Amino acid sequence: MIQSNPSEQTGYRSHLPRPTGRLRRVGAALAIAVAVGAGAGAGVAGRDAGAAAPDPTPTATTPADGTPAAAVEPAPLDGGDVDAWLDDVLPAALERNDIAGATVAVVHDGKIVTTRGYGHADTGTGDTAVPVDPEQHLFRIGSVSKLATATAVMQLVQDGRLDLDTDIDRYLDFDLPRSFDEPITLRHLLTHTPGFEERIAGLIGQEGTPADLREALVTDPPEQIFRPGTVPAYSNYGNSLAGYIVERVSGVPFEEYVQRNIFDRLGMTSSSFVQPLPAPLAGRMSQGYATASAPAGAFEIVSTPPAGAMSASAPDMARFMLAHLGEPVGDRPLLDAATLELMHQPALDSSSLGTLAAGPRMTLGFFDESRNGRRIIGHGGDTLYFHSHLQVYPEEGAGFFVSLNSTGTSALANHELRLTLTEQFADRYFPAVTPAAGAAAAVSNAPAGSAERAAMAAGTYESSRTVRSNFLTLIGLTGRTTVSVRDDGRLLFEPRPLSDSAAVYEEIEPWVWREVGGQHTMAVRAAGGRVEAIGFDSAFALLPVEPARGTVLALGVIGASAVVLLLTVLAWPVGAIGRRVLRRAPRDRAGRTARVLSRVAVGSALLALASWTVCLVLVMGLADLSAASLRTVQLFQLIGLLGMVPAAVRLVDDVRRRVGWSRTAGSTLVLLALAGTGWFAIEFMLLAPDISY
Repeated sequence: MIQSNPSEQTGYRSHLPRPTGRLRRVGAALAIAVAVGAGAGAGVAGRDAGAAAPDPTPTATTPADGTPAAAVEPAPLDGGDVDAWLDDVLPAALERNDIAGATVAVVHDGKIVTTRGYGHADTGTGDTAVPVDPEQHLFRIGSVSKLATATAVMQLVQDGRLDLDTDIDRYLDFDLPRSFDEPITLRHLLTHTPGFEERIAGLIGQEGTPADLREALVTDPPEQIFRPGTVPAYSNYGNSLAGYIVERVSGVPFEEYVQRNIFDRLGMTSSSFVQPLPAPLAGRMSQGYATASAPAGAFEIVSTPPAGAMSASAPDMARFMLAHLGEPVGDRPLLDAATLELMHQPALDSSSLGTLAAGPRMTLGFFDESRNGRRIIGHGGDTLYFHSHLQVYPEEGAGFFVSLNSTGTSALANHELRLTLTEQFADRYFPAVTPAAGAAAAVSNAPAGSAERAAMAAGTYESSRTVRSNFLTLIGLTGRTTVSVRDDGRLLFEPRPLSDSAAVYEEIEPWVWREVGGQHTMAVRAAGGRVEAIGFDSAFALLPVEPARGTVLALGVIGASAVVLLLTVLAWPVGAIGRRVLRRAPRDRAGRTARVLSRVAVGSALLALASWTVCLVLVMGLADLSAASLRTVQLFQLIGLLGMVPAAVRLVDDVRRRVGWSRTAGSTLVLLALAGTGWFAIEFMLLAPDISY
């Protein structure tokens, strides 16, 4: 449901003194995991997390655009070859990544080529372990569910009951907060461009937690931080609004509409959005795991079902892929040819995206994951335990689906496994038809003005999937990308988004850069002599970090302040013991009130920093934080900020009474440390009235 992160995921770090590898991995994992079901175009966006930066010089076998130097004969796309390939790759990959099980479906030429199961649906103990049976077991598919939601919207568009370009206020029964005058449309919702910031709280609940779609949407909606249609920013909230509109216009609950109009029509008898699952399906649900060696987790309840609540079997996902390849269902297809083509084409153009339209773009629900010169549309998805990806090849009449029932060794690890499978499938069965014409020339003949555009792009960036109205602004510090210009005029991304390794890009046309030795492209939009955004995936962009929020500055200020505050606290008992041992006279009472109050401020500021760290860790695990706990942390932070006043009074008093350079220096450092934590708290919204996240 979340986009990988969604992630997401997923922006990264600085080129000077930068966060450690551990911090980079945390940022990457958060970008993907906070995307429960995010599944960012894995077909185009990943790189081996452990790989080194690519060799910047194309070779005879890997020209500048990443296509083979000569046409490669495809393998036969039949059950025998696909099964052999999967049998060779998946069992070892599951073991290596500590993943319990996987289910796979492949379709081609109007037929199901194969459905396969690997590993275990229930690891059990000893003889009680249950192997994955693709015909029997259901997996949670996370944000791949959004494709069913988008399909439902397009059915109502086809019937004339919904309009893609009408303000959604027409369809809603509650007021949606707006920051811009432009309307929000269904086209924006299905392309992740309504402009909403990220919303995390309550995304996934434990079994037994009720899921009320309308309640989830009207309670503390996210702030609109981008003008509609202009910035790709993956949004579970936006997709859920689309699902609620289906419910409102059809007059039946969303889950019921999809069951009747998609699942029943396609013969998807092993699929459901209902939570918990209906009794006939509940016993067939695969267990979900953090790792194969860990205990099974509870059935996850997605609070906004359209964004990621679907459970399905591999054969049912095969039927869904065939429907999107235009195969008839009974006496008519699920969507007519014109609507299907509309849904599968890029849905926004340069009129709203500007030069970002030259890069990967969303269709009405699908990511552009094209490879080897072939159009591929797809979507990934993640819950806490399940991780899935689906791809459709419209021109080739093929589709590939995989779902894992464990996170494994890391969020990046399972993301890379899915990426490997989708890329190997493409390269094995649909390799590049011809080598790229003029690839070698492209290396040395950059477009005119390339050096100026490259210099403009240099800087530090964070993901557009972000939070700007509350304390989760801090997330932006954990996952940033630094872009620098190499001596050869190419751009070095450290790391490349949704990866833990660097990548080199060269400009192939004005404002469009392609990975050297790869196929991934990025498009840049600039205005007024500065870059506004870098589109790196269909629903994600990199945005420049404001200088005041620079990684080195922010971490330097808060790090130095924390050290001073901690040393100050540790010095209190040491000083008291020293005075007692040396039998020195106690300090005079002059300035005692200021000293006491400044000590309270120091302790409160330090406690606030520790508490925010705990809060971030809990949020990364999708735990819900109470309003009372967040307000308490803010109170500590506020006391620390207000403590600057007695700290300043103490410093002035120390100078006036000439108490000595050491005590004066200490008072100065305390004031500066409180000022540093106060600046950090204000800059990163730690004291924001809004604590809805």
